[in-house]
Amino acid sequence: MYQILIADDEIIERTVLERKLRQNFQDRCVITQATNGREVIAKAREEMPDLMILDIEMPGVSGLEAAEEIRSWKKPCSIIFLTAFQEFDYARKAVSVHALEYLLKPCDEQELILSVEEALRIAEERKNLGGKGEEPVKEEPISPEEEIDGLRNSRADAVRNYIELHYAEDLSVRVMAEHFCYSEVYFCKLFKQHFGESFVSYLTHYRIREAQRLLADESVNIKDVGRTVGYEDSNYFTKVFRRIVGMSPSEYRLSCQ
Repeated sequence: MYQILIADDEIIERTVLERKLRQNFQDRCVITQATNGREVIAKAREEMPDLMILDIEMPGVSGLEAAEEIRSWKKPCSIIFLTAFQEFDYARKAVSVHALEYLLKPCDEQELILSVEEALRIAEERKNLGGKGEEPVKEEPISPEEEIDGLRNSRADAVRNYIELHYAEDLSVRVMAEHFCYSEVYFCKLFKQHFGESFVSYLTHYRIREAQRLLADESVNIKDVGRTVGYEDSNYFTKVFRRIVGMSPSEYRLSCQ
């Protein structure tokens, strides 16, 4: 069972979020709630969650401040932030806590579910490695020149091309942001603006489209298809493929015939 901690000062937001998670992940997760950053820190001390889904702006201690405190414990945990565009100016001023994703409110359900699915994959890898994980590294804030430049069309093309060349590798928000010299928060904001969906969602859809192309060739083994598009775990590949396409890879191959 995976431990997920969700935090938002609005009870309706928390209730809707928990309902979505239970509908999609059923008995795979234990979900707990927190109403502010102080509760997040206290509950994380009791039992470090595999994933935290945090509202950024909460009274008292914000989601970012709570995440910074928890990161200082040097215990691995995936983090997904929920925010609004106007809050990015606030968010980018904080020390990076290397979130898996920054999602905008109102949150697109598929983007959320795909991000959570990725977090659970990372959690499984951590367990296989004996609980070890990559430690967060402090990041320099973005420069005024970067803020003025933004993700212009030429840079957007470069981002798209980079994904097309490296989609089968272990790509993440951190890897992309560092490669293109952005802060993670700023990269997520600009990516969403230019591509219309979150980075994790875009990468997942690209991988599955490539998988569909490969599956049309009957000579290619289905397990090899998963590895070719970046999924070492065949069971995880099947879960993600079914979530996007609505059928398993083997069922999709039969439909192509």
